[in-house]
Parts: sequence; structure tokens; C-alpha cells
Amino acid sequence: MEILGRRVLLTGLGTFWGGKVAQSLESHPDVDVIVGMDVTEPIVELERTEFVRADETYSILSRIVEATQVDTIVHTFMVVDSTQMRTRRLHEINVIGTMNLLAAAGCAGTPVRRVIVKSSGLVYGCSGRDPLWFSEETPRTELPQTAIEESLVSAEGYLRDFAQDNPHVTVTLLRFSSVLGNDISTPFTETLSRGFAPSIFGFDPQLQFIDEDDVVAAIEFATSADVPGIYNVAGDGLIPWSEVAKICGATNLALPPIGTEFFASLMRRTGLVKFPPEVLQLLRFGRGIDNSRLKDLGFVYKYSSLGAVERFAKTRRLSKAIGESQKSYTYDKDVESFFHHSPAVVRSTQSDSTSDTF
Repeated sequence: MEILGRRVLLTGLGTFWGGKVAQSLESHPDVDVIVGMDVTEPIVELERTEFVRADETYSILSRIVEATQVDTIVHTFMVVDSTQMRTRRLHEINVIGTMNLLAAAGCAGTPVRRVIVKSSGLVYGCSGRDPLWFSEETPRTELPQTAIEESLVSAEGYLRDFAQDNPHVTVTLLRFSSVLGNDISTPFTETLSRGFAPSIFGFDPQLQFIDEDDVVAAIEFATSADVPGIYNVAGDGLIPWSEVAKICGATNLALPPIGTEFFASLMRRTGLVKFPPEVLQLLRFGRGIDNSRLKDLGFVYKYSSLGAVERFAKTRRLSKAIGESQKSYTYDKDVESFFHHSPAVVRSTQSDSTSDTF
């Protein structure tokens, strides 16, 4: 079988990011095949993306790569919110899942030539000794303080080793700042949507945000372009947390500077506040990541940090005024059915009974 267009495999198809990236790639005429893997079905409507149900560590990914002959892997399923799951499962997804992905991408004879990984600015940490801006080369000033940071740092270490051992593969690592959007669920969007803005008494940090549409656009950009290396992805500028609360019409809930995590955990149990430890650190010291490297390659942001906040506040007000409905889309094709019947699977001429012979 002759392979002409690009063939892309996505992890986390059942997540917000995986579904959105798949929708975006479907509009590219040069992308012939899109295969998405996840534990759960996609939550957005897709027209030509194949869904394969898999475990969270992607233990079958090598078989999928060999069967479909994909040339590009986009790893969207890196957990960046520790409130979503327990530490052990988080480690399995972020670290073990990434290891299995890289093993599949680097095995002998693999067609994979491009790997894009969605990570987070959390890898830089957050402390009072940090610089105002982190470049891609700026080291952490402290060891990882939370399980989510530790898992992301470990996963990136494996990715770095893979890139060195496989120079024929273009490896792109995208580190995103805190995301805002009407469709995505994060600690910031969940809490602000409930009308609350927790703060730590005596602190008003400078924060940086990125709009959800710019996240998808950046991943799409990295998928289409040849951009090896590490890139910070964030809206221009910083904005004080107090200003974010004001724009969103959120009520300040001041936490004491001592015993902050204890009081935050009590608030999390009420369901009003979802801020995990890694976000609480941001509420003390803030963080800015320099986004110039990706812009120098031609990527254009639609929204600054302030613009992302203003758009989020506006869309939330509209949603409350007119209501909101969510469409769902269901796939139920299991793995073996995929291997036997999917048009995405590349079938050798030896096994193709209809092939010509000479």
C-alpha cells in the first residue's frame, strides 16, 4: 500500500484536548489518517478520526503504530491537575504512559518521524527565589514539591533522552501556562465559574494565562511544522490575581499564609474551591514563561493573558444568560475490530489477496 499523506496518532482522544486537536486535524487535506487512543470515547463530534480503546498506560501503542504506519504521534494526555486522580494513577499516566509511547515511537523499523508532547509550565516550579520570567532553559530553583510536578519532570526526562537517542525523529515539547476557556475544566475555570477567587493573605501574584483556542492552535502548529525542541506556550503579559478576580466578578476568599494547604483542603471538600497544592504555590509567587521562541518561528497568538481572562469572563456571562448544551459523540469499536476492519491499518501486499502479481 502506498502512503501519501500524513498519518497521525493522538493520545487522549476522549479528553478535551485530544478531541479538539483531532477536529482541527480533520480539516487538513494533507492528513490522510487520524487515529485516537483513550480509555473513554471522544466527547466531541468527529467525522473521520478512528477511535481505539486502550488502557491509560498505552501498553498496546506499539501494535497500533505498526498496524497503522503513523508518522506522527501527538501526546495530549499528560495530567496537569492533581485533583483529578490519586498519585499512583497520575504517575502511571504521565510517566509510564510516556515511556510506552516513546518505546513505540523508537522501536526498530517504526515509521514515526515526529513526536509532539503537551506538557505544562508546572515543570519550572514556583518559589520566592524564581525569576520573573522562565525561558525554556531556565532551571528550577527547588526540587519538585508536588506529585504532579515530579511526574512531569520525570516524563520530560525520558522525552529528552529519547530525542538524543533518536535524532531522526523531530521531538517537540510544548509547555503551557494556565489555561482559561469556557469549554475546558481546570482549577482556575472551575473556581472562577463558581464566583470565587481564593487568595493568600498578603500576596497578589502576577499570573499568566492562555486561551483554550491558542492551546489547540499551538499543538496544530507543531504537528504541521518542523519545530524540534522545547517551547513555552502562553499569552503575552502578566496580570495580577486581584485583577483577574475583578474582571471575572469573583469574590475573594483569603487563606492564611500559614497552614494554607490545610484550609484549602477544607474548602475543596465543600466543592467551592478546587485549587490543588501546585496552584496554591502560584497564588503566592506567580510565574511567567517567555513565549518568544515559538513566536519567532511564526506562531501567532489570538489572545494575550489579559485577553484570555476577558474572553473567559465574557463567555461565562453569556453562558449563564442563554444556557449551554453539550453534544456527545460515541464510538464503540474495540481493539481487535480495529485491527481487522479499520481502513487506517496498513495491510502488506503479501497478505492482500487482491494485489497484482507479476
